[in-house]
Amino acid sequence: MADTRRRLIDGAIETIRQHGIAGTSARSIAATAGVNQALVFYHFGSVNDLLKAACLAATKDRLDQFEERLATVPSLRDLLAAGRELHAEEQARGNVRVLAQMMAGAQGDPQLAEATGAALRLWVTPIRQALDRLLATSPVADLIDIGGLAEALCAGFIGLELFEGVDPAGAEAALSALDRLAVLVEVVDELGPLARKALRAKLRTR
Repeated sequence: MADTRRRLIDGAIETIRQHGIAGTSARSIAATAGVNQALVFYHFGSVNDLLKAACLAATKDRLDQFEERLATVPSLRDLLAAGRELHAEEQARGNVRVLAQMMAGAQGDPQLAEATGAALRLWVTPIRQALDRLLATSPVADLIDIGGLAEALCAGFIGLELFEGVDPAGAEAALSALDRLAVLVEVVDELGPLARKALRAKLRTR
């Protein structure tokens, strides 16, 4: 039974990848999974509930592969490099198309929107933990809402994944700008103790 559920989840993701959200139905998912259509409803109750489960499962699968690296990246630039690596893999696997289709479907479906949002938020916690660690001693830490920054990075990479499909050069320019910001933070972190103290005091007056 567990194997059938997994086949349906994988079949749902592959169906979206190949046919888009508009072409995803109990029939098409069952055909992709190689099972009887009735099993969609037996295991999940509805196509929407299957799509919700598939969205969460696919995200957890990808996150599991990156959590360890996110927990050990030594710098902000390395954190962004990990994000670039993830983006390249997602693009190659066709998962960016799946994400775009899920988000498109979620616009008119509150339940699908909730599930898609929950899946995306799974990335926020490990990214926030990495930022907490990397910025713990930085003079800029006092001015930054780490939780908000983690949300912004997640939203930014999602947007860039979709943006790249229509403007690859623009997406690359945006990523390069993030790299330069990371370098700027590193330069600030390398200031001497007196300069760091003066900068921290100056920032606190703003």
